[in-house]
Formats: sequence, structure tokens, C-alpha cells
Amino acid sequence: MRNLTDRQVITGVLFAIFLGLLFSTKAIAEDLLPPQQVIQNVSSQLQQKMKDKSFTRDFAQVVRFVNGVIDPHIAFNQVAQLVLGRHWKTATPQEQERFKDEFQTLLVRTYSRAFVEYTDWSMRFRPIQVPNAATRIMVRTDILQPGRQAVEVNYRMLLNSGEWKVYDIMIDGVSLVTNYRTTFNDYIQRKGSLSIVIDDLAKRNTEALSGKSS
Repeated sequence: MRNLTDRQVITGVLFAIFLGLLFSTKAIAEDLLPPQQVIQNVSSQLQQKMKDKSFTRDFAQVVRFVNGVIDPHIAFNQVAQLVLGRHWKTATPQEQERFKDEFQTLLVRTYSRAFVEYTDWSMRFRPIQVPNAATRIMVRTDILQPGRQAVEVNYRMLLNSGEWKVYDIMIDGVSLVTNYRTTFNDYIQRKGSLSIVIDDLAKRNTEALSGKSS
């Protein structure tokens, strides 16, 4: 399976989650099913904030805001378990919690950077059906950019305590979770310890948020 490039992540996930639906109308929004409305509502909040250029100049502030908006709508516990795979079962409870927190910070700061830098795009929802008893669903979208081929971005969502939450994203058929699982599995094998990997990740997150690195 091919891996996602940084460009694909930026043009896919970031545009779809962290920016607004530029084409949306109230009538369209009302026609969306509950899982689709989660994506649309999050996007709308971020779109409004994106208009404030003074706000986007403070990257740490952007990261805090983005995290606050998306945290209730992404199943980060499940995402962390899926990304670590077999390593999750052998991790201590402290390691599990630390990895979840640092991985969430990694995702949010990476996507916040693209959220600030990219604006010229639009998104369309593909038709879906949600059976009454469904607890998992795939929300299908296309990301449209002038002069570029459409990017297919699909969200795997689960029903958690009555709320639909994202637990994986497919970009042109490639799973974000699977891509990160391969990356972290190789990283853990090279470093020889999950704890060392978490320490390295925490250091990179701190440096990025302090402006010492991107």
C-alpha cells in the first residue's frame, strides 16, 4: 500500500476538516445527515475564525482553538489505539495516555499549519445512507481546487454515546490511521522503546509550538 505524502495530507484532511465549506448554503446544510453535519459544523466554526488574519498570526493560539473545536468530534482514544496497533496492548496506562495526548497535539499542530496557509478550495458531500441501527458509517466527500484534480476524502465515523465521531480518514483510498501505524511501528523498532518515541514526539511538539521548528 502506498503512503500518503505531506502534500496529500495537506490537500485532503486539512481542507476537509479544518476549513469551512465555502459552497454551503443553509438549505444544503439542512439536507445533510447527522454524520455529515458533524463535518460541516466543525468546518463552519473554523472558517469563521480563519477570516481574522490577526488571529492566524499567532500559531499557538490557532492550535489551541483548532484543538478545542475538533476534540469533541474526533475519537482520539480509538485513533491512538489503532495507530499504535499491537504496541498499545503492551504499553503501560501512563504510556497510553501520554501517546494519545502527544499524538493529538501532533495532528492538531500539523493540520493547523495548513489551516493557516491554504484557503482556495471547496468541498462537496457524496450521497450516503445511514441505517437506523448503524453505529459506524463512511462520510464521503470530494475536495475541489482550481486547476487541480479532485481529491477524494472519506471519513470513517462511529457512534459514541449518541454522537458521531471521526476515527479514521481515507485520502484517495489511503487510510490516515494505517499510514501513521506504519510510521510509528518503524519508529518504535528503530528506537527500541515506545517510551523513547513518546519523549521524542513530546520534544518535537514543544519545539513546534514554541516556534523553534515547524
